[in-house]
Amino acid sequence: MRALIVTGLVGALTLSGCQSMNSGTGTGGGFSQYDKTAIGSLIGAAAGYGISRASANSSAQNNRALAIGALVGAASGLYLDKKEQRLRQQMAGTGVEVNRNSDGSVGLVMPGNITFDTNQSTIKSNFYTTLNKVAQTLTEDNKSAILVTGYTDNTGNDSINIPLSQARAQAVANYLVAQGVSSTKINAQGNGAANPIASNATPAGREQNRRVEISIYESK
Repeated sequence: MRALIVTGLVGALTLSGCQSMNSGTGTGGGFSQYDKTAIGSLIGAAAGYGISRASANSSAQNNRALAIGALVGAASGLYLDKKEQRLRQQMAGTGVEVNRNSDGSVGLVMPGNITFDTNQSTIKSNFYTTLNKVAQTLTEDNKSAILVTGYTDNTGNDSINIPLSQARAQAVANYLVAQGVSSTKINAQGNGAANPIASNATPAGREQNRRVEISIYESK
């Protein structure tokens, strides 16, 4: 689960990520590891905008502690409105849900059944076209900061679910980078079974919880 805390207007953003991937390809095969966690640095004259996430009570999760900053200004609402409209058009009929998150960012919810095979972190080839459309929208300008978050259902434990969710999120991030999205503007994290969007008591609910989410912010 990530907690999003808006504390005010921001003066500047530095977003950097340092990571090493076992795969070197944009198709995301295998598990990925961070050399260091990606940290977004914020410098504001009067106040700052910060994002912190709650861990899933796991040392593996804590080791991937992630902060990302997004510059919020007068034009950000209009910018994200346009991104949302464009993505709604592109994602129509793909099975990807487009919405607005509580912090104002544009959210994409990608169900696990259309993105990955069970217990795998290699993106299904028939999902490439959908991700290509997402990448096309994100590369139309250089003003998007992207957070990719992987989730699982509650089957199994953190030692399995967190690495799998991290690997899936990183696979999506790697693919987008391979399609031209700036690696300095994108971060990935795995939250395991945290933050379910449906009940884990039913097969249908667990299927909804197995997902990858993309949150899109304005950055400069």
